[in-house]
Amino acid sequence: MTPSGDLKILFSDVAIVVVDKPSGLLSVPGKGEANQDCVVARVKAGHPGCIEQPSVHRLDQDTSGLLVLALTAEAHRDLSGQFMERLVGKRYIALIDGVVEGQGGIIELKFRLDPDNRPYQVFDPVNGKRGVTRWRKLGVENGRTRVEFMPHTGRTHQLRLHSAHEKGLGFPIVGDRLYGTGTGPGQLKLHASLLRFRHPVTRAPMEFISPAPF
Repeated sequence: MTPSGDLKILFSDVAIVVVDKPSGLLSVPGKGEANQDCVVARVKAGHPGCIEQPSVHRLDQDTSGLLVLALTAEAHRDLSGQFMERLVGKRYIALIDGVVEGQGGIIELKFRLDPDNRPYQVFDPVNGKRGVTRWRKLGVENGRTRVEFMPHTGRTHQLRLHSAHEKGLGFPIVGDRLYGTGTGPGQLKLHASLLRFRHPVTRAPMEFISPAPF
C-alpha cells in the first residue's frame, strides 16, 4: 500500500494537495482508534513536512469527491480565507430518491444541530443558521432525479437536509443513512464534482472536475 492508500491524488505541489475522496472515508480523524484512517492521515503520511492540521474544508464521510488540503501554514491561512469569503466555487452531483418537481431554483432554510441526536440537523426557522443552495435538475433515471447542487453556504449536512426536507426538494439523497433509507457507510449518492479556487502561492486560478461515480 502506498502512503496515501487508495486515495486518488489529482494535484500536488509544495503548498497544496487536491484529492478525490471515496465515499465511506473520513475527511479528518474521528473519535477512537478505529476512526483514525482518513484523508488527512493519508495525506500526512505521503507528504513529510505537512502541517499538523492540513484540512481547510471537509466532506461528510459518506460524500465522495474533491478536497483541497494545505501543506503549509501560509497555504492553510490563504485557502481558509477563500472559503470564509465564499470565493471558492463548488458543485455537487446527487441522485435524489424520488421524482423532483421543477427544473431548478434556490433552497433557503435555517437549520441547526439536534443535540439529542448528533449529528442530525433539524429545521429551525428561529434559531437555525441560514443555508442557501442553488439546484438544477439534470434528468430522471428509474424514478430517481439527478441533480446538480451549487451551495452558497457550507453548513453541516446542508445538501442532505435541503434534499430531504419538505421545504426543500422533498426527497432524501439515495443512500442517506441519516435523512433517508441508507443502511451503512459508502452508500450515499452525493459527489463533490467541481472545485475552483486560486492557488495560495501563485494566485493562479485552479479548477478540478471529477465525474460522479454513479
